[in-house]
Amino acid sequence: MQDSDIKLNNNQKNKKMKKIIIVLFSILSLNAWAQKQTAEIVTSAQCEMCKERILEEMQFTKGVTAVNLDVESQILTITFKTKKTNLDKIKNAISLIGYDADEILADEKAHNKLPKCCQNPDFGKPKKE
Repeated sequence: MQDSDIKLNNNQKNKKMKKIIIVLFSILSLNAWAQKQTAEIVTSAQCEMCKERILEEMQFTKGVTAVNLDVESQILTITFKTKKTNLDKIKNAISLIGYDADEILADEKAHNKLPKCCQNPDFGKPKKE
């Protein structure tokens, strides 16, 4: 076998390896992308202190990858890994911080520990329909 034959053989192997790596990377990327979900949750957050508190707590919630709270609209936009958590668990975590999360009412003890400016003035009152 000559040097040119060996180089040609190595080139073919390198090309095959590159293709295999690209295919594997593509599969892993698609798999990771498919496992994420983004949801919007209406909260009872009222101020920047509420926002800081919720964002900080959500950063440490298992499976949460991104979080943003618009205080004016009270909408929390959250991205999470569906294999690690689900929307109900996230809503319960928000409730345990002391805030409403869609249909899940804030945990009373947690709500009462919030600073007065962060407490919902309508807490515990029946909602008007």
